[in-house]
Amino acid sequence: MALQISQTTQEKIAELLTRYPVKQGALLPILHLVQDELGALSLEALDWVARQIEVSPATVYGVATFYPMFRMEPVGRRHIKVCASLPCALAGCRELIRALEDKLGIEVGQTTPDGEYTLSKTECLAACTEAPAVLVNKKLHRQVTAERVREFLDALEKKA
Repeated sequence: MALQISQTTQEKIAELLTRYPVKQGALLPILHLVQDELGALSLEALDWVARQIEVSPATVYGVATFYPMFRMEPVGRRHIKVCASLPCALAGCRELIRALEDKLGIEVGQTTPDGEYTLSKTECLAACTEAPAVLVNKKLHRQVTAERVREFLDALEKKA
């Protein structure tokens, strides 16, 4: 199946490119736009981006695989990222991860069979004073503890 980038996204990219004196400077925001549309960055998508900014596909691949916010594989509708940095670890992120694994029936790095949840570990979410921190898609949740996992997941379900 051929890669399809919507006209709207292509227009956003064209507008972005006008803001940079060198097209390559727009690489990160373009990767975000493409990932937001497609859900993940396939090799075909990376090749398309490379053509837009006139660099090699290897350059785009190197950037996309370097930054943890870019995904090469699709994730669930709700991507739960638990901060594993030192403040969150001291506040119980390991126990939180185990509780989430138990409740969701998956391990870190996996997606539930229904495609609803993906569980990941990440580094600092800049919420150290309210650890443990969890990012669900683009929304930050603070002080999520293992004891409150059921309440946390129920709240996510209600926002569906």
